[in-house]
Amino acid sequence: MLQDPTIRNPIAISFGAIAGAICRYYLTLWFVQRFGTAFPYGTFFINITGCFAMGLLTTLLLERVLILPPEVQLMITTGFLGAYTTFSTYGLESFVMLRDRPFIPALLYWAGSAILGIFSVQLGAIVARLGS
Repeated sequence: MLQDPTIRNPIAISFGAIAGAICRYYLTLWFVQRFGTAFPYGTFFINITGCFAMGLLTTLLLERVLILPPEVQLMITTGFLGAYTTFSTYGLESFVMLRDRPFIPALLYWAGSAILGIFSVQLGAIVARLGS
């Protein structure tokens, strides 16, 4: 039964998602304790590092620099990084900031997350290729 990918893959994704969600939760708490809630530093950091990790890992996996079983790949990318990154939270926080706060910090968060997120995926891919 556990040899069947239709069972193994969802289990692998679930284990990764648990770890990713817990990491996101504790990192967010840490940032709130250190920097307060005036700016969503935790979500911002998580989105940027999650994008970097996604670019790094998918490049290593796609270019066969890193060989991992398919269920481990799913556990890391879909499971861990899918739960770790917080794009829906980013959307909500952007909406609230644009509604309730001065425009410039809201704009910096909204645009900075998108631009730095894409940049971080690219940077992750470049770093992955440096070792090749």
